Amino acid sequence: MPLAAGHQQMADLWICKATEAGLLLSGRDNRVTIPVSRQQLEQSPEGPFEATWKSLEQNYRTPEWFKDAKFGIFIHWGLYSVPAAGSEWYPKHMYNAMSRDHQQRWGKQSQFGYKDFIPMFKAEKFDAKAWAELFRKAGARYVIPTAEHHDGFAMYDSRLTRWNAKQMGPKRDVIGELAEAVRGEGMKFGVSNHRIENWDFMYPDKLSKDSTDLFLPEYAEFYGPPQHPTQQSGMGPKAMPAAVRGGATEAVINEAAEEGRHPQSDAFLNEWQLRTMEIIDKYQPDLLYFDNGINYRSLDPWKLRLARYYYNSAYQWHKEVSIQSKSQAYLAGSIIDFERESRAPRKPYGRYWQVDDPIGNKFGYIEGLKLQNADGIIRNLVDNVACGGNLCLNVSPKSDGTIPEDQQQVLLKIGEWLQTYGEGIYGTRPYKTAIEGNIRLTCKDGFIYAFVLRWDGKPFTIQCLDSSKVKAVTCLADGRKVRIKKQADGLRIEATMPNATDPVVCFKVKVRP
Repeated sequence: MPLAAGHQQMADLWICKATEAGLLLSGRDNRVTIPVSRQQLEQSPEGPFEATWKSLEQNYRTPEWFKDAKFGIFIHWGLYSVPAAGSEWYPKHMYNAMSRDHQQRWGKQSQFGYKDFIPMFKAEKFDAKAWAELFRKAGARYVIPTAEHHDGFAMYDSRLTRWNAKQMGPKRDVIGELAEAVRGEGMKFGVSNHRIENWDFMYPDKLSKDSTDLFLPEYAEFYGPPQHPTQQSGMGPKAMPAAVRGGATEAVINEAAEEGRHPQSDAFLNEWQLRTMEIIDKYQPDLLYFDNGINYRSLDPWKLRLARYYYNSAYQWHKEVSIQSKSQAYLAGSIIDFERESRAPRKPYGRYWQVDDPIGNKFGYIEGLKLQNADGIIRNLVDNVACGGNLCLNVSPKSDGTIPEDQQQVLLKIGEWLQTYGEGIYGTRPYKTAIEGNIRLTCKDGFIYAFVLRWDGKPFTIQCLDSSKVKAVTCLADGRKVRIKKQADGLRIEATMPNATDPVVCFKVKVRP
């Protein structure tokens, strides 16, 4: 759909102000960054995409394979899996809210800092092929591991930073191994990059600078050092999510834009762009996921150059690919992502979308991780698909590279359900009525699929269906025809329950055109 006038004006405003903002920031940057030339930033393979919103709007299409896939796996795995405490934000909390806990378990932060978890992150039991096989059995059609989280440790082989998993810790190209294994199982492979949020993520508000290792010059390439947080956080603008939920007015959007001045320096952002381009070149990802840190409008010049590079690269690869971003980080040219199921749309949305939701109460592995049950995840998947979206379920491996048995059992139960009912999930599109009571509807190829949540086995009526056009109804669980009654108020289904333990049952309705 065309960009709204308010969005386009907002984007143009910030692109025009980018140079001015860069001049204001460049003088105070004391982070260690690699030199990046204008030529490196402007390079792009030949293709139809330019670094403009208009070009993205005209040339981008959501990949059909993604619309068909419906279910993916997200992976949060890194150094933070070693302490396995708090959350994947442990590198921030150990210098702040959890500083005393860290000292009691590991020692003072000046003597045992986050970097000291690197030798402990051995991943000695990591088996990319076993992971990929598990994800395929779970019914996933794509997999997105975190190539770099907020902590700044690259889980891939990089020539731009020595602080990576190939040279340190596991001494393996984790992303490369997963890319090969996932694609070997017939799934698409994406990467998640959160580096832009590293800017001020680990700043020690609760400790003095000299009581940590964060500002020691020998570790500056890893830690940055971190910048003092300002009103505008490296984690992204606080106003943007509220401004884009459910038809914001132009005044609200413009207010969010005014607050959207990024804190990062040009040098840091230039390096971020180059490092992301390296990931694109090395792994040719089918999906490129970004977190909230890129939501500022003032970051548009970097985001647009990166989109041009990625999409023109894919044009050369002859592949359908997509960026995934939150809020309105990308005004065009991306799949919009909602973090956690509670934020998911419950009606068809203007753009294709995805929810990323953790299998447990945290994204990264922690001791005592509390898991969702498979039944609830399946219902969420059905809700999303009926409303025109996907579910990307995050798993949380342990630092040794194993996926805990309880997480595996949840994944396998989802896979068993998809083996039975996946016909009504994969490749479908939303029906004109997505939700009717406890019924969710999808459609494809002349069939309507009616999913019944928490069915009690009693007859029920689907009121949104024109019963006069119904030819037959079968249950996907056993393929048998079921008794129906064509009524003025809809289609009455009188079927026996095929499996009392199924969290969702699906009926396949054949209709005349």
